[in-house]
Amino acid sequence: MKIYIPGDSAAVSVGADEVAAAIAQMDSSIDIVRNGSRGALWLETLVEVETPDGRIAYGPVTAGDVEALFEADFLHGGFHPLLLGKTDEIEWLASQDRVTFARVGVIDPLSIDDYRAHGGLIGLRHALQLSAETLINEITESGLRGRGGAGFPAGIKWRTVAQTYSDQKYICCNADEGDSGTFADRMLIEGDPFTLIEGMTIAGIAVGATQGIVYLRSEYPHAISTLQKAIDIARKSDWLGDRVLGTAVSFDISIRVGAGSYVCGEETAMLESIEGKRGVVRAKPPLPAIEGLFAKPTVINNVLTLSTVPMIMANGASAYKARGVGKSLGTQVFQLGGNIARGGIVEKAFGITLGELVNTYGGGTLSARPLRAVQIGGPLGAYFSTVQFDTSMDYESLIAAGGMLGHGGVVVFDESVDLAQQAKFAMEFCALESCGKCTPCRIGSTRGAETIDLIIQGVRVEENKKLLLDLCEVMTDGSLCAMGGLTPLPVKSAMINFPSDFNGEKK
Repeated sequence: MKIYIPGDSAAVSVGADEVAAAIAQMDSSIDIVRNGSRGALWLETLVEVETPDGRIAYGPVTAGDVEALFEADFLHGGFHPLLLGKTDEIEWLASQDRVTFARVGVIDPLSIDDYRAHGGLIGLRHALQLSAETLINEITESGLRGRGGAGFPAGIKWRTVAQTYSDQKYICCNADEGDSGTFADRMLIEGDPFTLIEGMTIAGIAVGATQGIVYLRSEYPHAISTLQKAIDIARKSDWLGDRVLGTAVSFDISIRVGAGSYVCGEETAMLESIEGKRGVVRAKPPLPAIEGLFAKPTVINNVLTLSTVPMIMANGASAYKARGVGKSLGTQVFQLGGNIARGGIVEKAFGITLGELVNTYGGGTLSARPLRAVQIGGPLGAYFSTVQFDTSMDYESLIAAGGMLGHGGVVVFDESVDLAQQAKFAMEFCALESCGKCTPCRIGSTRGAETIDLIIQGVRVEENKKLLLDLCEVMTDGSLCAMGGLTPLPVKSAMINFPSDFNGEKK
């Protein structure tokens, strides 16, 4: 008898460990697999029982429910109020198009055999048979773009590194997932770490790099532990190290733990931190692809970008690019959070509308109060109103609508939200997290928070709104990186889409 109980941080935070212990106490002969979370976070702890007809799901289960589940014969799919039916037939999951997250929640995260049984290493074996040029062409043809927020074509970045001569090159995975409302990087690392390792190895083959580094935030201790165990297992299985899968290719991976600085999510500040320096943004040029880590050519990609590579190499570029719209090809892993009834991971092809994400998948607000605003793309993303719910969730459409996709975070607010206060928070957040290197970001954010506070108090409202817009323009045009350059986005979008919140108590 095999039962799957997530060992993912989100599930553990709501009692998954206690549920597993209670089940083991009732019947010690049960084989309990601690898989990753399926991403339906409102159903955690989700318990799946393996039966001849497939996995049967129950949730959300607490330790106090376990005795009643045994009495209902849940080990054989017996009826209980928490019965959800076959996991694969739960509409919320069945209607998704999981590519990057295809194995998350399905496999034992640290079982090489399980990984192989579900298509693991097919992409790497294929990559080892190709020339570097052909491999890069395949990634370019797929249309894969950076999932960390910038949306830059991965193939172009890889080709730049491949064509730059050096005695040493690096693959850096940016896992410094600092945006509020985002958790996909963590969930993938905890639920399917081998796919990230495989993707980084393929990138190393493509550009001639022998060293990979994962920059992982210290706030993710479980992800750090899981990934390190997976790296150790991969080394022992001979697909990391001096001879990858018995070939002449060498590639290895190490983890660098960040200290929690938001700005270190910016690629050049991340490189400074990895080198043991203060996490301060570098001026560009030179680009990291030419002079990156330790002044060597470096590929810098996000967890989701690199973890999508094995699927592309296994199934072909054409299968991946068949999904999506326009220049936004493939799938995006959206993360639903905030005041939302059904929060979690939704992977769909680009082109799904904001309204479908929030209402169909998210189920509206958790508070059951009318929905008022949605912030897309993290704390520096734009605020959208319900009038904009027909906006297509792809790079180009969101830019045209005055926003950005970012890392795919979607945070929901009900009617109680004050958008002037949210705008002030954006400026305060920037002031707190700024590396301090450039004046527009360091000083502009502080003055911005002060100006919004005056507007809220009703002090010279129109004059201060004009001043605030001028300040936003300076920050956008003059900041060294996206930290200061994007802070005006939530501020201006709030002013445009929710103007009534910026009238103040006129004095």
